[in-house]
Amino acid sequence: MATVTLSPEDTLKLKESLKRCPEGTFDAAVEYRETSNSKLIPVIVSGIIERFLEPEAKPLLHSGKTEIRLFEDLGIDSLTMMEIIILVEETLNISFDNEELRELRTFEDIQAYMDSKATGAPTPKRAASLGFEEIASVLPQQPPFLFLNRATIGQDSAKGEYRVDGGEFFLEGHFKNNPVVPASIMLEALGQLAVLFLLKSEGHVKQPVLSETVFFKSCDGVRCHRICRPGDLFTMEVKLKRIRRPIAIFEGLITVGNEKAAFAEEISLAFDCAKEETCEEPAAKVNGSAHASVHTS
Repeated sequence: MATVTLSPEDTLKLKESLKRCPEGTFDAAVEYRETSNSKLIPVIVSGIIERFLEPEAKPLLHSGKTEIRLFEDLGIDSLTMMEIIILVEETLNISFDNEELRELRTFEDIQAYMDSKATGAPTPKRAASLGFEEIASVLPQQPPFLFLNRATIGQDSAKGEYRVDGGEFFLEGHFKNNPVVPASIMLEALGQLAVLFLLKSEGHVKQPVLSETVFFKSCDGVRCHRICRPGDLFTMEVKLKRIRRPIAIFEGLITVGNEKAAFAEEISLAFDCAKEETCEEPAAKVNGSAHASVHTS
């Protein structure tokens, strides 16, 4: 790896720019400027973001979770985001595209984008993020039987969240004076995330999947690991294991905090496409993760 020595003037300027960043940011920036080692980018970006955060948001940044949302979770507003970008540009000595930057939503997004610009690799395609209203416009399930507040659709997997607020109909009588989320509802939430994946993902079938044709077929290897109650936040993920029309098979997981709540080895969905004669998937098996959603009756 070719190296250069940063001039005293550039070193002083860099130190002044990063003086309010946490310890280690400046040293990583100097080493990056001298070696172009892209492995240092996460340290630099994390340090610059932390410099602009309120004290209560800093522990979340260092929690190890890659899908931390810049605006909702860290409280970064649009003007602060521009300050962060300007400082990152100056530090890495790289210029960024404002249109592409508008699509960055998570800490993982911004790190992957910075890395691609620094190494010259293609800009990674960001996972599609959907809020409640867009989810409701896509899924056949509707309130009060819709258990997704937000979701992110990746190439072969999907992630979602659902907050149990305590007013849900299924808590009435389950159980007397002791509200507990039924296991069937947890599986339904995973199924809805899988359905959303089938309806919104691209590349697995040639024609759009018809929402009215997606139905639950079977579920295997289901295990529940904790009792879930009002106030719990379900963090869900489904991964596509195999797909061949008319069947898609997923693996599903729900966690609450750092605890595993429920797991399903296989969730099988039946589906059909807009044009039956051309609805063929490009591959029968998927390497990676993906999600589908099911209708339970």
